[in-house]
Amino acid sequence: MNYVRGFIPWIAFAVVSSVGWQWGAVAGLVAGAGLLVKEHKAGAAGNALILEVSTVCFFVAITALAFALPHSGLRHFAGALSLGWLALTAWATLAVGRPFTTGIAKTQAPPEVWDTPVFRRINVVITSAWALAFTVTGVALAAVSAAGLGSAISVPVQVAGFALPAVFTARHPERVRARYARQAGEPLLADR
Repeated sequence: MNYVRGFIPWIAFAVVSSVGWQWGAVAGLVAGAGLLVKEHKAGAAGNALILEVSTVCFFVAITALAFALPHSGLRHFAGALSLGWLALTAWATLAVGRPFTTGIAKTQAPPEVWDTPVFRRINVVITSAWALAFTVTGVALAAVSAAGLGSAISVPVQVAGFALPAVFTARHPERVRARYARQAGEPLLADR
């Protein structure tokens, strides 16, 4: 689940923000920068690092804001802002025709399937699922924060916002490959 690793900075931000949004932002920035450096050194292609680069950009901005204006009302909406940024990233990659999941999927799928319509379609659908989940979760978190409902509500919303698309991401490619194989009457190459 390479997708999950990319969300570690966001999880660190959510957890550490309970002691102050500035420190949550720093934790997210450190985790994001560390992950980006680690993946780059491991030879990850640029298209597999879209989420990591976007993450670092967000945490640079939110860290600067959190320390410049520590008592800003935005601190109550930090979770919604972070999900909104992820939604913006996902939708932007779809708009430019380069779904953020494609680079990650290429690390798990054999090169001979990378240029197939099925591979491209799977990644459009998976990225769309993430984009929709981020959007809905961000809006829900903004409503939870505006209503002052607290972490008893916001934490389950955030967990669902990541868990549901993660489960979909894990299951969708196999379903599509199986359906395609049935229709074509021939087996497809499985992920390595």
